[in-house]
Amino acid sequence: MLKNILAAALMLLSGAGGVKAVTLTADSCVKMALASDEKMREAANNIEKARLQKQIAYTAYLPNFSGMASGLYYPDSKVEEMAMTIQMRGVYLAGINLTQPIYAGGKIVAANKMASIGREAADLQMELTSDQLKAQAETSYWTYVAVLSKIRMMESYKALVDTAYARTLSAVNAGMAVKNDLLRVEARRSQLEYQLGQVMNGADLCRMALCRTVGLDDSTPISPADTEVPTAIPADLGEYDLTARPEVKLLGADIRVKEEQVKMTRADFLPTVGLTAGWSAYGNIRISSMAQAPDGSYVPVKQTINNNGFNVMLSASIPLFHWGEGIKKVKAAKIDVTNARLALEENTRLMNLEVRQAIANVRTGESQLVSAEKAMEVAQASLESVEQTYNVGMSTLTDLLDAQSQWQTSYANLIEARTQLRINVIEYLRVTARI
Repeated sequence: MLKNILAAALMLLSGAGGVKAVTLTADSCVKMALASDEKMREAANNIEKARLQKQIAYTAYLPNFSGMASGLYYPDSKVEEMAMTIQMRGVYLAGINLTQPIYAGGKIVAANKMASIGREAADLQMELTSDQLKAQAETSYWTYVAVLSKIRMMESYKALVDTAYARTLSAVNAGMAVKNDLLRVEARRSQLEYQLGQVMNGADLCRMALCRTVGLDDSTPISPADTEVPTAIPADLGEYDLTARPEVKLLGADIRVKEEQVKMTRADFLPTVGLTAGWSAYGNIRISSMAQAPDGSYVPVKQTINNNGFNVMLSASIPLFHWGEGIKKVKAAKIDVTNARLALEENTRLMNLEVRQAIANVRTGESQLVSAEKAMEVAQASLESVEQTYNVGMSTLTDLLDAQSQWQTSYANLIEARTQLRINVIEYLRVTARI
């Protein structure tokens, strides 16, 4: 039953059973992850939003146009005064105004600078999200490659144990070994099948995690183009520039925004100057009165008034006294700038520690890989030696099983050392903004 389950798992991992496996590389995983991730799409939307906000801020430099029109209609709108009747029925009023800010205390300039910084921050946020996603995609890919390597290793180990089982069975049948030896090998085979099942399950979980990262359906079979995890480390390990990190740039952008906010706050308490120009028209005002004719008699006179004209007004608003409100608000805004600088200093120290830790992890991983490679060489040589002596009856079954177990342990440690070193390198590249 267990063999059937393992066979089905192998078919799924290899893309058999009528389902074609998708072949991926580390680079293709990164590209697919960047194209499908929701956070990347959200970051792109934020960039578009920041672009629109920058355009909105620029419109404050431009004049504003407004128009108005009104009409009055009263059934009884006669006003009589001093032998004059004014009829307001059907009076209209219309006009167009232009308002141009000339000086707003620097608020418009500051708002435009803040909008530009906001656009820059949106780009940096996308860069940060991209770096994190690249690291996640590469880590998922190489983890899956590693677990498939473990499966191949376990299959090789199983072949060794199966060979030992066949030889022991022949020896028992020939009366040259006891049944207890066969049971010991059988127990090792059962243990190996259990371990192989665990590795298979882990491989399927890694495959599903990789599918989610690159935007594929969880059931998609994946065939990595690589069979081994690379172990190369950066040649310039230890050389880095924290100012290249998007996190540092974002903190710097926050400081600049806070500085512009100080200017915005100060502008609320500075004079403002504006120019207003307009054209207006009114009419249909009818006047009825009596006028004296040359012969001394009075005759009725009717007149309809319609008129239009231009007007220009320059206005200035000067704040005089607000009980120190402006000074206090500016001081409060400056405190925000100071806090933003402190945040940059603190986070720079933390990021420096993060990079140093990443460097130490790479060096430790490199040292562990060297040790694992040496242990594997010894285990391989020991297994070959024990197999030779066992075949001529100079080693016991216990010696052979122990050598095989040591070979399996050393091989597993080698795979883990290679994988951990690669993960450490990926993290180092991420924290130094070079991924």
